[in-house]
Amino acid sequence: GYFKQPDLTADTLRGGWLRTGDMAVVDADGYLYIVDRKKDMIVSGGFNVFPREIEDVLTSHPSVSQVAVIGVPDEKWGERPLALVVRKPEAVATANEHEIRRFAAQLIEQTGVSRHGVLLQVRFVSELLKTSVGKMNKRAMRETECAGRA
Repeated sequence: GYFKQPDLTADTLRGGWLRTGDMAVVDADGYLYIVDRKKDMIVSGGFNVFPREIEDVLTSHPSVSQVAVIGVPDEKWGERPLALVVRKPEAVATANEHEIRRFAAQLIEQTGVSRHGVLLQVRFVSELLKTSVGKMNKRAMRETECAGRA
């Protein structure tokens, strides 16, 4: 259970099951693949977009050191993916938003990642927000981005 959080514990432990919030798919051979966390999923234009799939694409770019994809409000689509990108030090002058978006669109097309990932916005940051134990803090990143857009 969660320390001093009985509501969260009750929501997580229901019907004899531990509900972790992990999202998974089963392939044609019956193999199970965890693709993301439910709380991180972006719903864009009625389609589910898994940030981790886009992050995997973007981290394969030679100029990208780290990336976090979060959902931000969008008038037309409901939510839209925003990639917060930390460039590799040697790539600061060469990588730009247009190049990263073009790279992502090409790989998304090839890999079958949700087409709504192409709606990607890119913002370069010097570092990603992390929790006290060093994990990416997407909740804090979303709050910061949404506050900045208000």
